[in-house]
Amino acid sequence: MRQGRLGYNSSNDRYGLLSADLWIDTGFYCGECLEVLVDGKWVETRMEMDAARNWYLVGTPYRGDLEYIRARI
Repeated sequence: MRQGRLGYNSSNDRYGLLSADLWIDTGFYCGECLEVLVDGKWVETRMEMDAARNWYLVGTPYRGDLEYIRARI
């Protein structure tokens, strides 16, 4: 499993997974599964976008600015 933090990739307008400053995954598509850290526990989720074009993580409190959220794939 690869672990890092979410970061916005302006070259493809998607959130990807970074380790230090290197891309592990350059951008998630809607419906792609990952795990994120919520209150110290890893939670399975998927990346989605609402009608207002805001990214969010299903089943988590994370919506809009997802920068720096700890994640793994």
